[in-house]
Amino acid sequence: MVLRNLKNFLQIVNNRMAATEVQRPPVSPGTEGTTKISKTSTSHDHDQKPEPKPDPIPDQSCDKSHDPDPSPIGNVRNLNLSGHVGFDSLPDQLVNKSVTKGFCFNILCLGETGIGKSTLMDTLFNTHFDSTPSTHDLPGVKLKASTYELQESNVRLKLTVVDSVAFGDQINKEDSWKPIVDYIDSQFEAFLQEELKIKRSLFSYHDTRIHSCLYFIAPTGHSLKALDLVTMKKLDSKVNIIPVIAKADTITKAELQKFKAKAHLPFAVVGSNDEVKMGNKMVKARQYPWVENENHCDFVKLREMLIRTNMEDLRETTHKKHFELYRRNKLQEMGFSDNDTKSLSETYELKRQQHKTDLQKIEDEMRQTFVIRVKEKETELKEAEKEIHARYDNLKKQHAEEKKKLEERKKNLEDEISQFNVRKQQFHQQQASTMGKKKK
Repeated sequence: MVLRNLKNFLQIVNNRMAATEVQRPPVSPGTEGTTKISKTSTSHDHDQKPEPKPDPIPDQSCDKSHDPDPSPIGNVRNLNLSGHVGFDSLPDQLVNKSVTKGFCFNILCLGETGIGKSTLMDTLFNTHFDSTPSTHDLPGVKLKASTYELQESNVRLKLTVVDSVAFGDQINKEDSWKPIVDYIDSQFEAFLQEELKIKRSLFSYHDTRIHSCLYFIAPTGHSLKALDLVTMKKLDSKVNIIPVIAKADTITKAELQKFKAKAHLPFAVVGSNDEVKMGNKMVKARQYPWVENENHCDFVKLREMLIRTNMEDLRETTHKKHFELYRRNKLQEMGFSDNDTKSLSETYELKRQQHKTDLQKIEDEMRQTFVIRVKEKETELKEAEKEIHARYDNLKKQHAEEKKKLEERKKNLEDEISQFNVRKQQFHQQQASTMGKKKK
């Protein structure tokens, strides 16, 4: 019933989702044990280079139905063994190898600030992870990845918890999903680049691809927010989404059941770090109602589905479905295709020649554009030169006219000065003659 509700919910979020659901092989629940943290390393920047760690080994069998193009070389006969050989221990060898190498699992906790992401992770793994409360005034969405080494019995698990900081806190939430998608794609790209290396180290490579996304939904009791619908639609083809109603004890039981039925939500959980003694057993609980009580909370179902039953299935789905989709699209962008009859080297050489041709074409276009721009500039400079010469000639002509006018005015002024001197001399002569007559 839980898986059916989960499938119906995802179909509402994205109508283009695949109608089929991955069949999960029956796996017996793991033995209870004490979980301890043997080594803790916290990363505050999701762009840091992941540290090397063994990569999960996909389940590879000899079933020929998985071979896209079987090429039998002859008839296969069934033979009976006359004695014990020993290859019946191959499953045990695989188990021993996996246990020795350890496992890794990466969870993305996506939800609003203060909705209980860190508390639920502490409750799920029965420990206390390093977490710092964030504020509501950050300008954008950021992702903070923290990696921990857990051990239960003789099984080691390298767990990476990626927390979304300031998701849904902005006034404009239009692009809140982009940092999430970019982070998931960057982890796919890092793994693809490791695969394409000449000298690969996938065995010791720390796989940081997101295997599961716990999407925390606010317990409004009405309907999903537009941000939730848009974000889950964008993440649908990139990660395994598990929507959960967080803080389910903040609404009544009737409202919770109505909300789950209306939105087809499979899980409603309550997280708590406090332990309460119920009879002879200590359980995670609040004062009301109990976290591990299935009548009040789906926490037990969520832990059973996510960790005890389907953890390996989520890892395998991430590798075989979501990463393969990213890898196929990326290689198609690079020019590779399954329909080509050419070998890899021939395809590479063809793409190299095509790339050189494209570069030469771009260079020729740039050269032609440069020549055209040079000619246009030369024309502009010639026009400017003509305009400057015309202005120079006009100024020269104006200067000559002004000079001629000044010379004429100078000549007139000199004539006036000469006349003034003559008149002045005549005046002095007359005055001298008049004074001589008075003396006599």
